[in-house]
Amino acid sequence: MRIILKYNNFWLKEAAITLIILVLALNIPIKEVSATWSYDDIMALANNKLESQQNSLNESLLPKMMTVVLTAYSSTPDQTDDTPFTTASNTTVRDGVIASNFLAFGTKVQIPLLFGDKVFTVEDRMARKHDDKIDIWFPERHLAKNFGIKEADVIILE
Repeated sequence: MRIILKYNNFWLKEAAITLIILVLALNIPIKEVSATWSYDDIMALANNKLESQQNSLNESLLPKMMTVVLTAYSSTPDQTDDTPFTTASNTTVRDGVIASNFLAFGTKVQIPLLFGDKVFTVEDRMARKHDDKIDIWFPERHLAKNFGIKEADVIILE
């Protein structure tokens, strides 16, 4: 009989440790902890917490889409600073470079309505007053002028 009680004590301690690890791993606030939890309560809480974490992970993997005003620029001194062929991130301008103040350097975006699957990279900045626009680099001034000002959905990839 003593051996059975010894094992029961062992398993009770193991269950308590497992419960503590579960509470800590799932970041369950203390106010939710109850002294009268059943196995089903713990499993339901764990499943709900895991589902919410998985949903937030799935949402973070989805690309973000936003409607943005798009303008264009070329490498001429009147449209840039005194180094017209160097971007703010210290790279050389080329096809696929965009300027944006609200996106981090290196952010990849697509503008499917206007450019299909072409991927653009943020490597330049605009004047401070343009904090909600994207400026697309064109190799020639007349191409930038022909582009004009447009509003389109932009997919932010990374």
